[in-house]
Amino acid sequence: MGGARLRRELAIAAVALALVAALPLSGDAYVLRLGTTVLLYAVLAMSWNFIGGMTGYPSFASAAFFGLGAYAGAVAQSSGMPMALAWAFAGLVAAAFAALLGVALLRLRGHYFAIASLVVAEVLREIANSATDLTGGGMGLNLPVMSALSIQAQAVLFFYAMLAVAALNFGAMLATAHSRLGFGLRCIQQNESAADMIGVNTTLYKTVAFTLSAVFVGGAGAIYASWVNYIEPPDVFDVLFSVKAIVMVLLGGAGSLFGPLIGATVFLGLEELVWRNLLQIHTGILGLLIVLLVLFLPRGLLSLARRHRSAAA
Repeated sequence: MGGARLRRELAIAAVALALVAALPLSGDAYVLRLGTTVLLYAVLAMSWNFIGGMTGYPSFASAAFFGLGAYAGAVAQSSGMPMALAWAFAGLVAAAFAALLGVALLRLRGHYFAIASLVVAEVLREIANSATDLTGGGMGLNLPVMSALSIQAQAVLFFYAMLAVAALNFGAMLATAHSRLGFGLRCIQQNESAADMIGVNTTLYKTVAFTLSAVFVGGAGAIYASWVNYIEPPDVFDVLFSVKAIVMVLLGGAGSLFGPLIGATVFLGLEELVWRNLLQIHTGILGLLIVLLVLFLPRGLLSLARRHRSAAA
């Protein structure tokens, strides 16, 4: 049963990957931009799913990891490191930071953990604002421009770079879901005290989940910095990165494999629809739509498919 399910999930993922990978063939710059954005959103959602969806810890640290990755990659590139290596370096920096932070932060639970994780991004933002020699402070930081490539070629490059991170993120999520780690995380989500009693090393498992929630976001942050060529603290440490990650997972289905991907796609669609047609009040309308969806679909959009299968049976 488990093997058949894994094969089915791999087949669905392969088809989805092939369809997304073909987007640059359209030659449409707008489609390519949307594709890159939805992949970025998918990375944010899938990464949060490790700590929030699977483990049940309400983390608001996504913005911290994203901003840290953006600055780590930008500073590394400005120091002469090749772009691809700078992206990988940024992911490792974010992972190391999360592992160290998690040892202390994950001793907290519930709203205490949520508030503490929210503060991390603000602290890093202030550090980035103060470290003028390294980060440019409030003036921001310009990244090296790839003059050898055309604008279209650069857009395609960043699209496939973000696709690679999203694919690796999904692979890690799939491996976790079908491993001892995934079982341990689900035990922690159900009852952490009971998980301790049956021999689950909850501190280790939570720290691994927290690290996984950071490494891909850090890499995506570095790619984003290269994509836009300029970053500043309020942009990359924006708390909306944390909020969007949570909302996207809730929309699709927390703890599920494909829920974050569905949530990211639907969220971007709503965002674009509202932005285009209701520019003046887009934030309020988008917030209302999200609240309604979350209230009436507490288990995400995937719950509709499950209800349909149950009714058919």
